[in-house]
Amino acid sequence: MNGTLPSDKTLIKHIAIAGNIGAGKTTLSEMLARHFGWDVHYEDTENNPYLADFYLDMKRWSFNLQVFFLSSRYQQMLRIQQGNRTVIQDRTIYEDAFIFAPNLADMGLMERRDFENYTTLFQSIISQIKSPDLMIYLRASIPTLVEHIQSRGRDYEGSISIEYLKRLNDRYENWINNYHDGRLLVINVDNLDFQNSKEDSGKVLEMVQAELHGLF
Repeated sequence: MNGTLPSDKTLIKHIAIAGNIGAGKTTLSEMLARHFGWDVHYEDTENNPYLADFYLDMKRWSFNLQVFFLSSRYQQMLRIQQGNRTVIQDRTIYEDAFIFAPNLADMGLMERRDFENYTTLFQSIISQIKSPDLMIYLRASIPTLVEHIQSRGRDYEGSISIEYLKRLNDRYENWINNYHDGRLLVINVDNLDFQNSKEDSGKVLEMVQAELHGLF
């Protein structure tokens, strides 16, 4: 399968990968891109002017960070919808709005007025864009997330606490259990090493392929 879409508009255009920090979103995105010939739109962490500062002082930089991510992913979704190829999106705009931003607000790390402003902006954006053709959620326990985070060794992630990851995981589960915006595939990654095991990567590819049959 190549990444160019025929004129048949029933074919897929947007595959979204969701999951907590360290769940394996980028690894899966790259694996699917290689196998199916798709493009990938990555989460903009390397060029993010707020991320490192945010992990050092969350309250000061939370609103700036979330607006940056909201803008970045909105632009990605516009490019996907206006393009003519199948694209995998590494993390989604929904996670920003339903998980990260409200978590920061509830923890007192984002001012309530800023969160309300953010939510109004998100609602305006989401009314103008189409939801993904397939949402893939990577479900992972806290030990798995911690192992993945430590193994990749990003400096700015060194200060992430277990409690913060737990809060995010709870919100992820609540969001995904109420997700009704399109086709959904949940992959439990605790017992899968699709980065290093050909057998496991094959299992995941089979799962995705099975979901794709329902989209054509």
